[in-house]
Amino acid sequence: MVPIVNAQHSEPEIHGTFDGDPMYSLLPPDRIEAIREPRFVEGEAAAAQMSAAEPVLGVVIDGDARAYSLWQLDSHEIVNDRIGGRAVAVTYCPLCGTGVAFDALHDGRRLEFGVSGLLYNSDVLLYDRQTESLWSQIKKQAVTGPMKGQRLSALPMTDTTWRAWRKAHPRTLVLSTDTGHSRDYSRDLYAGYAQERGLYFPVSARSKRYHPKERVLGLEIDGTFKAYPFAELSKHGGGDRRDRVNGRTLLVSFDPINESATAYDDKGYQLPAMTGFWFAWYAFHPQTEIFTAPRRR
Repeated sequence: MVPIVNAQHSEPEIHGTFDGDPMYSLLPPDRIEAIREPRFVEGEAAAAQMSAAEPVLGVVIDGDARAYSLWQLDSHEIVNDRIGGRAVAVTYCPLCGTGVAFDALHDGRRLEFGVSGLLYNSDVLLYDRQTESLWSQIKKQAVTGPMKGQRLSALPMTDTTWRAWRKAHPRTLVLSTDTGHSRDYSRDLYAGYAQERGLYFPVSARSKRYHPKERVLGLEIDGTFKAYPFAELSKHGGGDRRDRVNGRTLLVSFDPINESATAYDDKGYQLPAMTGFWFAWYAFHPQTEIFTAPRRR
Protein backbone atom coordinates (compact mmCIF):
# COMPACT_ATOMS: atom_id res chain seq x y z
CA MET A 1 0.00 0.00 0.00
CA VAL A 2 1.13 3.44 -0.66
CA PRO A 3 1.95 6.33 1.47
CA ILE A 4 -0.40 9.05 2.42
CA VAL A 5 1.61 12.27 1.45
CA ASN A 6 2.50 16.25 2.78
CA ALA A 7 3.73 18.67 0.15
CA GLN A 8 4.32 21.46 2.58
CA HIS A 9 7.48 19.61 3.63
CA SER A 10 10.54 19.12 1.42
CA GLU A 11 10.54 15.49 2.53
CA PRO A 12 7.32 13.53 3.11
CA GLU A 13 6.33 13.36 6.76
CA ILE A 14 5.31 9.93 8.02
CA HIS A 15 1.86 9.99 9.56
CA GLY A 16 1.59 6.52 11.06
CA THR A 17 1.01 3.31 9.14
CA PHE A 18 -1.84 1.41 7.53
CA ASP A 19 -1.51 -2.36 7.03
CA GLY A 20 2.17 -1.97 7.91
CA ASP A 21 2.86 0.64 5.24
CA PRO A 22 3.75 4.27 5.93
CA MET A 23 1.23 7.05 5.52
CA TYR A 24 2.38 10.58 4.73
CA SER A 25 0.71 13.96 5.11
CA LEU A 26 0.18 16.44 2.26
CA LEU A 27 -1.43 19.47 3.93
CA PRO A 28 -2.75 20.31 7.40
CA PRO A 29 -6.36 19.25 8.04
CA ASP A 30 -8.91 21.65 6.56
CA ARG A 31 -6.34 23.58 4.49
CA ILE A 32 -8.62 22.45 1.67
CA GLU A 33 -11.92 23.67 3.07
CA ALA A 34 -14.92 21.37 2.74
CA ILE A 35 -18.26 23.08 2.18
CA ARG A 36 -20.33 22.70 5.33
CA GLU A 37 -23.37 24.87 4.53
CA PRO A 38 -23.93 24.65 0.78
CA ARG A 39 -26.16 27.09 -1.05
CA PHE A 40 -27.90 26.27 -4.31
CA VAL A 41 -29.37 28.07 -7.29
CA GLU A 42 -31.95 26.86 -9.78
CA GLY A 43 -30.88 25.61 -13.18
CA GLU A 44 -31.84 28.78 -15.03
CA ALA A 45 -29.74 30.94 -12.71
CA ALA A 46 -26.85 28.49 -12.90
CA ALA A 47 -26.63 28.96 -16.66
CA ALA A 48 -24.96 32.32 -15.99
CA GLN A 49 -22.19 30.75 -13.90
CA MET A 50 -21.52 27.57 -15.92
CA SER A 51 -20.61 26.61 -19.46
CA ALA A 52 -22.50 23.86 -21.27
CA ALA A 53 -19.48 21.54 -21.32
CA GLU A 54 -18.50 22.14 -17.69
CA PRO A 55 -18.11 18.79 -15.89
CA VAL A 56 -20.47 18.12 -13.01
CA LEU A 57 -21.32 15.40 -10.53
CA GLY A 58 -25.04 14.79 -10.30
CA VAL A 59 -27.08 13.08 -7.58
CA VAL A 60 -30.83 12.43 -7.37
CA ILE A 61 -32.57 11.24 -4.19
CA ASP A 62 -36.36 11.04 -3.97
CA GLY A 63 -36.71 13.41 -6.92
CA ASP A 64 -34.32 16.01 -5.48
CA ALA A 65 -31.66 16.54 -8.18
CA ARG A 66 -28.40 18.32 -7.37
CA ALA A 67 -25.40 19.20 -9.55
CA TYR A 68 -21.89 20.04 -8.32
CA SER A 69 -19.35 21.60 -10.67
CA LEU A 70 -16.02 19.78 -10.67
CA TRP A 71 -14.30 23.15 -10.99
CA GLN A 72 -15.75 24.08 -7.60
CA LEU A 73 -14.97 20.66 -6.14
CA ASP A 74 -11.34 21.10 -7.26
CA SER A 75 -11.11 23.72 -4.51
CA HIS A 76 -13.17 22.01 -1.81
CA GLU A 77 -13.28 18.24 -2.52
CA ILE A 78 -16.18 17.67 -0.10
CA VAL A 79 -19.71 19.07 0.17
CA ASN A 80 -21.69 18.09 3.27
CA ASP A 81 -25.27 18.25 2.07
CA ARG A 82 -28.83 17.04 2.49
CA ILE A 83 -30.51 15.65 -0.64
CA GLY A 84 -34.11 14.53 -0.54
CA GLY A 85 -33.93 14.99 3.23
CA ARG A 86 -30.99 12.59 3.45
CA ALA A 87 -27.54 13.46 4.81
CA VAL A 88 -25.01 13.03 2.02
CA ALA A 89 -21.28 13.68 1.58
CA VAL A 90 -20.39 14.54 -2.02
CA THR A 91 -16.66 13.91 -2.49
CA TYR A 92 -14.20 14.45 -5.32
CA CYS A 93 -10.49 13.73 -5.70
CA PRO A 94 -8.93 15.81 -8.52
CA LEU A 95 -5.79 13.65 -8.55
CA CYS A 96 -7.76 10.45 -9.18
CA GLY A 97 -10.69 12.00 -11.04
CA THR A 98 -13.06 10.13 -8.73
CA GLY A 99 -16.39 11.41 -7.50
CA VAL A 100 -18.29 9.45 -4.85
CA ALA A 101 -21.44 10.35 -2.93
CA PHE A 102 -21.77 8.71 0.47
CA ASP A 103 -24.69 8.23 2.80
CA ALA A 104 -23.50 10.33 5.76
CA LEU A 105 -25.82 8.60 8.22
CA HIS A 106 -23.73 5.83 9.76
CA ASP A 107 -25.11 3.60 12.51
CA GLY A 108 -27.78 6.19 13.26
CA ARG A 109 -25.33 9.09 13.56
CA ARG A 110 -24.75 11.77 10.97
CA LEU A 111 -21.08 12.14 10.09
CA GLU A 112 -19.69 15.43 8.82
CA PHE A 113 -16.55 15.14 6.72
CA GLY A 114 -13.52 17.33 6.20
CA VAL A 115 -10.40 17.08 4.02
CA SER A 116 -7.63 15.52 6.10
CA GLY A 117 -4.76 16.76 3.93
CA LEU A 118 -3.63 13.15 3.51
CA LEU A 119 -3.34 10.98 0.42
CA TYR A 120 -3.50 7.22 0.12
CA ASN A 121 -2.65 5.76 -3.29
CA SER A 122 -2.88 9.37 -4.54
CA ASP A 123 -6.50 9.47 -3.38
CA VAL A 124 -8.02 11.92 -0.91
CA LEU A 125 -8.54 10.76 2.66
CA LEU A 126 -11.60 12.18 4.36
CA TYR A 127 -11.92 12.52 8.10
CA ASP A 128 -15.13 12.67 10.08
CA ARG A 129 -15.42 15.44 12.65
CA GLN A 130 -17.24 13.17 15.11
CA THR A 131 -14.46 10.60 15.67
CA GLU A 132 -11.54 11.98 13.57
CA SER A 133 -11.25 8.63 11.80
CA LEU A 134 -9.66 8.67 8.35
CA TRP A 135 -11.70 7.33 5.44
CA SER A 136 -10.41 6.27 2.02
CA GLN A 137 -12.67 7.64 -0.68
CA ILE A 138 -12.07 4.84 -3.21
CA LYS A 139 -11.96 2.02 -0.62
CA LYS A 140 -15.08 3.52 0.99
CA GLN A 141 -13.65 2.43 4.31
CA ALA A 142 -12.11 3.90 7.46
CA VAL A 143 -8.37 3.15 7.55
CA THR A 144 -7.47 4.61 10.96
CA GLY A 145 -9.22 5.81 14.11
CA PRO A 146 -12.17 4.54 16.14
CA MET A 147 -14.10 3.66 12.97
CA LYS A 148 -11.27 1.67 11.35
CA GLY A 149 -12.59 -1.14 9.16
CA GLN A 150 -16.10 0.24 8.92
CA ARG A 151 -17.50 1.07 5.49
CA LEU A 152 -19.55 3.88 4.04
CA SER A 153 -22.47 3.26 1.68
CA ALA A 154 -21.96 4.82 -1.73
CA LEU A 155 -24.94 6.31 -3.56
CA PRO A 156 -25.59 6.45 -7.32
CA MET A 157 -23.83 9.42 -8.91
CA THR A 158 -23.45 10.61 -12.50
CA ASP A 159 -20.25 12.20 -13.82
CA THR A 160 -21.24 14.17 -16.92
CA THR A 161 -21.50 17.68 -18.38
CA TRP A 162 -23.77 20.48 -17.21
CA ARG A 163 -25.46 20.36 -20.63
CA ALA A 164 -26.40 16.69 -20.30
CA TRP A 165 -27.38 16.87 -16.62
CA ARG A 166 -29.62 19.88 -17.15
CA LYS A 167 -31.35 18.20 -20.10
CA ALA A 168 -32.05 15.08 -18.04
CA HIS A 169 -33.01 17.04 -14.89
CA PRO A 170 -34.40 20.45 -15.88
CA ARG A 171 -35.51 21.19 -12.30
CA THR A 172 -32.09 20.47 -10.82
CA LEU A 173 -30.49 22.65 -8.19
CA VAL A 174 -26.85 23.63 -8.66
CA LEU A 175 -24.19 24.34 -6.06
CA SER A 176 -23.86 28.11 -5.88
CA THR A 177 -20.55 29.88 -6.34
CA ASP A 178 -21.55 31.82 -3.21
CA THR A 179 -19.76 29.33 -0.96
CA GLY A 180 -18.45 31.76 1.64
CA HIS A 181 -14.92 31.24 0.28
CA SER A 182 -12.99 33.51 -2.06
CA ARG A 183 -12.25 31.33 -5.09
CA ASP A 184 -12.18 31.66 -8.86
CA TYR A 185 -14.55 28.88 -9.92
CA SER A 186 -14.52 29.87 -13.59
CA ARG A 187 -11.49 27.77 -14.53
CA ASP A 188 -10.18 24.24 -14.30
CA LEU A 189 -7.41 24.23 -11.68
CA TYR A 190 -6.10 20.92 -13.01
CA ALA A 191 -6.15 21.77 -16.74
CA GLY A 192 -3.82 19.45 -18.63
CA TYR A 193 -3.44 16.95 -15.78
CA ALA A 194 -5.80 14.41 -17.37
CA GLN A 195 -3.66 14.29 -20.52
CA GLU A 196 -0.32 13.78 -18.75
CA ARG A 197 1.00 10.27 -18.21
CA GLY A 198 2.82 11.25 -15.04
CA LEU A 199 1.42 11.01 -11.51
CA TYR A 200 2.13 13.48 -8.73
CA PHE A 201 2.38 10.76 -6.08
CA PRO A 202 3.32 7.05 -6.04
CA VAL A 203 0.76 4.26 -5.99
CA SER A 204 1.03 0.65 -4.86
CA ALA A 205 0.20 -1.02 -8.20
CA ARG A 206 0.53 0.13 -11.80
CA SER A 207 -0.74 -1.24 -15.11
CA LYS A 208 0.39 -0.21 -18.60
CA ARG A 209 -2.69 -1.68 -20.28
CA TYR A 210 -4.24 1.79 -20.69
CA HIS A 211 -3.07 5.39 -20.41
CA PRO A 212 -2.83 6.14 -16.66
CA LYS A 213 -5.50 8.83 -17.02
CA GLU A 214 -7.84 6.77 -19.21
CA ARG A 215 -11.28 7.28 -17.74
CA VAL A 216 -13.07 4.18 -16.55
CA LEU A 217 -16.37 3.38 -14.93
CA GLY A 218 -15.59 1.15 -11.97
CA LEU A 219 -18.09 -0.86 -10.00
CA GLU A 220 -18.30 -3.56 -7.37
CA ILE A 221 -20.80 -6.40 -7.38
CA ASP A 222 -20.72 -8.43 -4.17
CA GLY A 223 -16.95 -8.21 -3.83
CA THR A 224 -16.12 -8.49 -7.53
CA PHE A 225 -14.64 -5.38 -9.15
CA LYS A 226 -14.89 -4.51 -12.83
CA ALA A 227 -13.63 -1.59 -14.90
CA TYR A 228 -15.24 -0.28 -18.08
CA PRO A 229 -12.61 1.82 -19.87
CA PHE A 230 -14.07 4.56 -22.01
CA ALA A 231 -11.62 3.51 -24.74
CA GLU A 232 -13.44 0.17 -24.89
CA LEU A 233 -16.96 1.56 -24.52
CA SER A 234 -16.36 3.99 -27.37
CA LYS A 235 -15.09 1.44 -29.91
CA HIS A 236 -18.50 0.92 -31.47
CA GLY A 237 -19.94 4.33 -30.68
CA GLY A 238 -22.22 5.17 -27.78
CA GLY A 239 -25.17 3.27 -26.44
CA ASP A 240 -25.81 0.41 -24.04
CA ARG A 241 -23.73 -2.66 -23.23
CA ARG A 242 -25.23 -5.61 -21.40
CA ASP A 243 -22.86 -7.52 -19.18
CA ARG A 244 -22.72 -9.99 -16.30
CA VAL A 245 -20.62 -9.43 -13.20
CA ASN A 246 -20.46 -12.03 -10.44
CA GLY A 247 -23.58 -13.68 -11.79
CA ARG A 248 -25.63 -10.48 -11.97
CA THR A 249 -26.92 -8.92 -15.17
CA LEU A 250 -26.36 -5.22 -15.63
CA LEU A 251 -26.40 -2.57 -18.33
CA VAL A 252 -23.71 0.05 -18.90
CA SER A 253 -24.81 3.13 -20.82
CA PHE A 254 -22.12 5.23 -22.50
CA ASP A 255 -22.54 8.78 -23.82
CA PRO A 256 -19.48 9.59 -25.97
CA ILE A 257 -20.51 13.21 -26.59
CA ASN A 258 -20.55 14.05 -22.88
CA GLU A 259 -17.93 11.41 -21.95
CA SER A 260 -20.19 9.85 -19.36
CA ALA A 261 -20.97 6.27 -18.35
CA THR A 262 -23.55 4.91 -15.92
CA ALA A 263 -24.47 1.39 -14.81
CA TYR A 264 -27.91 -0.06 -14.04
CA ASP A 265 -29.15 -3.31 -12.56
CA ASP A 266 -31.61 -5.61 -14.32
CA LYS A 267 -34.53 -3.65 -12.88
CA GLY A 268 -33.27 -0.36 -14.29
CA TYR A 269 -31.98 1.14 -11.04
CA GLN A 270 -28.72 3.08 -11.24
CA LEU A 271 -25.83 1.41 -9.45
CA PRO A 272 -23.33 3.31 -7.25
CA ALA A 273 -20.41 3.03 -9.70
CA MET A 274 -17.60 5.60 -9.86
CA THR A 275 -15.86 7.28 -12.78
CA GLY A 276 -12.14 7.92 -12.40
CA PHE A 277 -8.68 7.47 -13.86
CA TRP A 278 -7.47 3.99 -14.76
CA PHE A 279 -4.36 4.28 -12.58
CA ALA A 280 -6.45 5.03 -9.49
CA TRP A 281 -8.95 2.23 -10.04
CA TYR A 282 -6.15 -0.28 -10.67
CA ALA A 283 -4.09 0.88 -7.66
CA PHE A 284 -6.96 -0.03 -5.34
CA HIS A 285 -8.23 -3.02 -7.36
CA PRO A 286 -5.29 -4.74 -9.09
CA GLN A 287 -7.39 -7.91 -9.49
CA THR A 288 -10.13 -6.02 -11.31
CA GLU A 289 -11.99 -7.56 -14.20
CA ILE A 290 -11.90 -5.42 -17.36
CA PHE A 291 -14.56 -4.98 -20.00
CA THR A 292 -13.25 -5.25 -23.56
CA ALA A 293 -15.31 -4.39 -26.60
CA PRO A 294 -16.24 -7.43 -28.72
CA ARG A 295 -14.73 -7.59 -32.17
CA ARG A 296 -17.01 -6.81 -35.07
CA ARG A 297 -17.72 -9.79 -37.30
